[in-house]
Amino acid sequence: MDVLVTVILVVHFGYLAFVVVGGFLAWRWPRMFWVHLAAAAWGLAVVGIPLTCPLTTAENWARREAGQTEQTAGFIDRYIEGVLYPERYTLPLQVLVGVTVVGSWVGAYLYRRHLRRRVETVSL
Repeated sequence: MDVLVTVILVVHFGYLAFVVVGGFLAWRWPRMFWVHLAAAAWGLAVVGIPLTCPLTTAENWARREAGQTEQTAGFIDRYIEGVLYPERYTLPLQVLVGVTVVGSWVGAYLYRRHLRRRVETVSL
């Protein structure tokens, strides 16, 4: 079960990375926009409402099964905030993440529009 805890932590880090930069995948794969939109909406809800993330619930279950103590704080509070950056930068980093996400979506839209215009020009 210790391995399962580690796997869940890796998946959680991957999910957070996808929330931050996954919108750039839509530049290449347009359908990825909808997957990223759902992931970003869930990430915003977990931070803004706050909700308990299912990955945190799964991690706590795996910890109990492995004989470890459950964590009382959420994933971001334990492994990101105060570890990767000082707590005082939380709000600016949240704004930066939001700008990155929206910027990736705008960039994907503009890139796809550019490609459509290029195809239309070539076919004329």
